[in-house]
Amino acid sequence: MKGNSAVVHAYILIQTEVGKAAAVAAEIAGIPGVTTSEDVTGPYDVIVRAEANNVDELGQLVVARVQNVEGITRTLTCPVVHL
Repeated sequence: MKGNSAVVHAYILIQTEVGKAAAVAAEIAGIPGVTTSEDVTGPYDVIVRAEANNVDELGQLVVARVQNVEGITRTLTCPVVHL
């Protein structure tokens, strides 16, 4: 999908249960459409970069795949825009 200007990219900021960040990041890394998944410090525990063919597919990726990972308490999806 890389190199296609029609592809939608987003960062997904994730809060997890205490002590679950590394496991959540590792599991999400294996989801198709996820390009990076890293555990971080700060108000969020994991930051994911994902890509999809359109906004609807991105929403399906987040709701159906990412949010079903055990240990996640909250997500915030930030689509990348080109101004």
